Amino acid sequence: MLRTSKFRIFAGLATLLVLAVGISCTGFFQNPQLTTLTVGPPSANIQQGSNIQMSATGTYDDGSRKTLTSGVFWSTSDEGIAPVTSTGVVSGAASGTATITASSSSVTGTATINVTLSNVTGINIQPTTHTISAPGGTATYNCVATVSGSNPVDVSSVVTWSVNDTTGNITTSQGQTPMTVTTTSAAVPGTYTITATYATNTQTFTATATLILQP
Repeated sequence: MLRTSKFRIFAGLATLLVLAVGISCTGFFQNPQLTTLTVGPPSANIQQGSNIQMSATGTYDDGSRKTLTSGVFWSTSDEGIAPVTSTGVVSGAASGTATITASSSSVTGTATINVTLSNVTGINIQPTTHTISAPGGTATYNCVATVSGSNPVDVSSVVTWSVNDTTGNITTSQGQTPMTVTTTSAAVPGTYTITATYATNTQTFTATATLILQP
């Protein structure tokens, strides 16, 4: 009987010792805490009109690493250049640079996306003809670039627009998609030429369309 009691006491002490070691080593078996978040690729160049899948890799306080597929909030510094979906897919919307941020809990990580447009072979304006029924109205145009090896890309927001009206009564917007032609009530009815100019490092492309302003 005495031997059994001693065994029970010894077993109880051993259990307490195991629990104490577990608590001191792991904080009572708490889950590892996220400490840093790495977004990949850290810097990427993508073609305007194309997409790229970003990744978020978490590092934890126990030294482990894991690619996070859920629980990540994605955001971009510029929706007009590189919008990002809730799953981390970035689209090249317009030429420029944007910062992509991934957040999980209170931890964040960032990456840089450079959007460029290369292999342009020409541009065209859509529609080719627009009619305004009377002075004081507006009309909209889009400019689309033809790209070798890729789908056509809308470049309305990055081309330079002009109209052959010297009076200032017909104006074109800049940096917008689509471009808006605005006429005042003093605009003279007639036929006008809308011009779009797109310049790269090595080439300059132009396209024209017609604006008909009726009395």
